[in-house]
Amino acid sequence: MAASDLYQSSERLFRRKQLIGFAFPAVILTYLVYVFFAFDILGLAERARWDNGATLVRDTYSYKTHVTRDNRNGETSIAVEGERKGSYPDGMVPPWVAASGDTVTIDLKDGHRVTFLPNNGLRYEVPGFGVIEAAIVNRAVQTNLGDTVPDWVSLSRSRLDITTDAGRVSLTRNKTEVFRYSFGWELFFYTFTSPYHGHSLTDILFGPQIDPTRSNLIGAVQDFWYNPMWQHGMVVWAMFETILMAFLGTFGAAIIALPLGFMAARNFNRIMPARFAVRRVFDFLRGVDGLIWTIVLSRAFGPGPMTGALAILLTDTGSFGKMFSEALENVDPKQIDGVASTGAKPLQRYRFGVIPQITPVLLSQVLYYLESNTRSATIIGAITGGGIGLLLTQAIITQKDWEEVSYYIILILLMVMLMDTVSGWLRRKLIRGQDA
Repeated sequence: MAASDLYQSSERLFRRKQLIGFAFPAVILTYLVYVFFAFDILGLAERARWDNGATLVRDTYSYKTHVTRDNRNGETSIAVEGERKGSYPDGMVPPWVAASGDTVTIDLKDGHRVTFLPNNGLRYEVPGFGVIEAAIVNRAVQTNLGDTVPDWVSLSRSRLDITTDAGRVSLTRNKTEVFRYSFGWELFFYTFTSPYHGHSLTDILFGPQIDPTRSNLIGAVQDFWYNPMWQHGMVVWAMFETILMAFLGTFGAAIIALPLGFMAARNFNRIMPARFAVRRVFDFLRGVDGLIWTIVLSRAFGPGPMTGALAILLTDTGSFGKMFSEALENVDPKQIDGVASTGAKPLQRYRFGVIPQITPVLLSQVLYYLESNTRSATIIGAITGGGIGLLLTQAIITQKDWEEVSYYIILILLMVMLMDTVSGWLRRKLIRGQDA
């Protein structure tokens, strides 16, 4: 080839690489611009309800105490999160609530004060704004706001909602309600019905006997375990179910996939149609997502943790089968020949010549999938009706128990971290040896 031809060829190659270098980023940029307009990113930002988002975030680390007046009979009740299980007993009120006859005053902190007035009226003193007065007159909400309604007030004929940084106030024909936020997860340890509510750990461990029928330690543990609002015992059992689903599904799939992996490996199965059939089974099992298997199996066998474990087992059988068969195809035949030279039978050749070679790959992949399936079992449990995923979904659906949602998410994170730590320790011990 002449020098000029070689020069022209290299010039064309350089221009082609230069064109590809500019074209690839240009295509990505064009696609991103298309996504920006196709998904209406600007419209999405405009439609976002940042106030609702702020309320949701605040609900995850705080709790609301509801002070509610029934406008039909004038009775006032106080309950944490508005739940009957969190109701203040008769004669017990929080220090920021004061009652005098038909008038109830609620201090919302920072100068915000709400007063329940007779005849279904209320007055809200808002620092920097003034006093908002409202009442139910002729089955309609009437206020002193006139035509000037702030954006933090929602007003209609049947309802008044006021939302400030100090709390929220709601007035309807049926009830007047005030939500006062406080930091923390109230009644996390004991509800008002427990004799241990309000007692410190020092009182329980070293103080006099609180409940005459039980010792302090036993009674405190029982009331915490059976807390009717947080249900700690049920949560622990749900965590156990989630781990059980992941464990049974993962190791069950590994046990099934190992012999099938031999049938799919070229160097162990010379029958091409049988090998082809097994590989297509693997493709089918891992090609169908685990959530699809969950829905199908829950329809066939009903809800429950075992249904979730079966869904994980089917999906992982396909994944493990492919990985194990590829690992088997890459084993060193010299080790097998060395075992065979001792007069070992075929089964012994597999046991001592093959299994030791694929054990590191097998254990590493199985333990990794166990970590991953611990997370997946949370979502699967929400569909099959088992595990911590079910409790998490129920808390989200209520749209009010966001502090429980954050509690469950924290437990899930701790569970995943624990599984990661345990599986890492097992990998080091089983694969690298005792000194790892």
